[in-house]
This record gives sequence, structure tokens and C-alpha cells, in this order.
Amino acid sequence: MYKKSVLILLLGMYGMVSVKGQTATAQLIGNWRGVFSIKPGVEVPFNFIIREVGSTLKGFLVNGEEQFPTGDLRVIGDSVFIPLPLFDNELVFSLKDNPLQGFLRRQDLRGNITPVQAKKGMLYRFNEASSSPGADISGTYDVVFQNANGKAEKAVGIFKQTRGIVTATFLRITGDSRFLEGIIEDDIIRLSSFIGSSPALYIGKVDKNGSITGENISARSSIPFTAVRNTNAALPDAYSLTKLKEGNDRLSFHFKDADGKIVSTDDAKFKGKPLIITIGGTWCPNCMDEATFLAPWYKANRNRGIEVIGLQYERQTDSAFVRKAFDRFRKYYGIEYTLALGGIADKQVVVESLPQLDTFLSFPTTLFIDRSGKVKKIHTGFSGPATGQHYTNFIKEFNEEVDALLK
Repeated sequence: MYKKSVLILLLGMYGMVSVKGQTATAQLIGNWRGVFSIKPGVEVPFNFIIREVGSTLKGFLVNGEEQFPTGDLRVIGDSVFIPLPLFDNELVFSLKDNPLQGFLRRQDLRGNITPVQAKKGMLYRFNEASSSPGADISGTYDVVFQNANGKAEKAVGIFKQTRGIVTATFLRITGDSRFLEGIIEDDIIRLSSFIGSSPALYIGKVDKNGSITGENISARSSIPFTAVRNTNAALPDAYSLTKLKEGNDRLSFHFKDADGKIVSTDDAKFKGKPLIITIGGTWCPNCMDEATFLAPWYKANRNRGIEVIGLQYERQTDSAFVRKAFDRFRKYYGIEYTLALGGIADKQVVVESLPQLDTFLSFPTTLFIDRSGKVKKIHTGFSGPATGQHYTNFIKEFNEEVDALLK
């Protein structure tokens, strides 16, 4: 009943043109603590900041050292709308209550809503203070997630602890879980993250040997994991996982861009040049991390005679959706390299649309192609800034590979 009444109230206000002035602006600017209710008895906290940027209000979702920007806020009647454009979501709050009451929903109003409340001036995440952290869990760990299908998935856990505050990420062959932030108190670890898609929650307990047993909890499932400290914890070589079919050494395709123009590896723009092809999607958080690196890298290096194509596999493939998604992605990250639509966001579709590939494991996957058109290396996944030295190593290897292609 609560969800329906709030939904009716705020949808009714959405069409109102009366906009609150300085009072609402002053009410919103500052630090906030939000709490999602993802299912009965399970809450996921997150932090955000609202600032005045020029003549608009903008939100910043805080996770560890990252502040992930939202779209421009809109105050309509007694409601505030916080767009989360890269995920086609939005946060909607009624300004009548304290804490603010609202929900996370899709911008097209389809699908489920997630109740959320937010209170201003709260700087903590899980608890106001962590007086007895217990163990120091800083370090790297061999991690095993037991997925719903019963299959074990290996990962590397990277934890950093300052007194009772913990930041972490889990690195998989497909990419990392980005910035997680939380606490440890009495040997219990709580971590969360939110950048606009589904809220993430991890809870674990440290045993007397320093190992961690926990679970990754979502609205639909709970995935158990174990983590054992290992300073040499590592995943398989990311360049060894995705291959071309035997007898193939090239990747060729003819796809359309957002305007319907054919993009092909045979285009004059790419002939005789080393080429980076990244297979991703505008919806994919690890692809966002890759675009954060690749967009400025391309601007700084394209005059060296190298090109980049982003093959995007999207959740919808109608022209209006693709044009909107591509335009938004370009503007958000400052992308000037070529984007083309490969198909629907499905790994099997990638293999079918690029038949030279033997398998496809992860969005993103990056191919390094020499001047003659031969695929020299394929890198699976992306280790983003949250992975620290793994990210630094990737950038170093990326630049070394490009230098080799240019020679």
C-alpha cells in the first residue's frame, strides 16, 4: 500500500509546472545518507552529495574515493527527481517528509520500484561509529562465490581498512565490482555500493584464522562467498581467455552506427592503421570505467595513427533507443571514437554476430589489431580504478601493446 500511494502521489506531481525556488534549493544542498529497502528486513545504505553547479543542482553518488555524478536535479511541486541517465533510472523523493521518502525506478516507469529514504547531514554509511573493528582485513584474498547455478566462480578480493572504515572490490575475469565502501565492527564486515543501477550489498564475518565467510545479497538472491588471505592471489591471464576460432587471425564486420551508416573494418578510415576494438555496452559499469580511460586516451593518441571502434551490444536495438543511448554515452564521457551497434546485449549474440570468435566471456572485451588487420591480442574484462595496481598494470600493458602495433 505504501509503494502504491507514494507512486500515485509523485506521478501526479510529475506533470506540475510550479517549481519551488530558493527554499527547496537550500533544503537539498549538502550531504545525504540514503537507505534502500531491497526486500523485507534487508536495507542497503548509500551516500550522496547535492551541490549547486552553475545554475543547476547536481547529485554525486559517493562510494569510497569515487563521486559518480547524476543528471541535473528537477524540483517539481513537492518532489525532487534525481536522474541516473546511464542506467535509464531515477531517484524520486517527496520533500514533505523528514527523512525524505521515495523510490528508485526506471525513467520509462516500467518494472519494479525500490523504496528508499534519505536524511540530510548524515556522513556515515552503516553506523555512526565503529568503536571495535576487531580484525584488520587489509590485503588481497582468494575468493570463491557459489553462484545460484551451483557453479563456483573465482575472484580476487582487495580490502583496505582504516580503523573501522573498509573499502574493497572483487576482481573477476569479467571485471571488478567497482568501489565498495563500508565498515568492520566486532569482526562483521558490511559493504555497499550504488551508482544508479541495482544497489550492492556484501556482508561477511572474519573467523579466528582471518578468513571471511559472507554473502552478496540482492533483491532476488543471496550468493555465498569465502575469502582466504593470499598476498599472491591472482586470476588467469586476461589475454588468454578469449580466442579466435582456429584458422582465423582477423575480425571483420559490417554494423550500423546510430545514424544507420555502415561501419566496417574495411572502411578507408581504418585501412592500414592499428585498430583497437572494444566490445561493450552503454549499460555496463565496467564498460563505463573503460570509457573513462579510453575516451581521453584516444584524444591524446589518435594523431599517432591509431583508431578505436566501440562495438556496443544494447538492451534495446530500435533506432530511437540506440541514438539516445549513444548520444548520452558520448557526451558523458567525451567519446570521439567510432561507436557501432553489434546487436542485443547477450554473449551468445556477440559470438553469432562475430563468427570469428571462438567464445565470448565478458563485456568489455578489447581486441588489438595490427596495420595488416591481424588480431594480435584479446583482453577479457576490464580492471577499473577500484582495483589499484591492477588498473595501473593494465594501462601500462595497453600502452606497450599500442606502441608495438604502431611499430
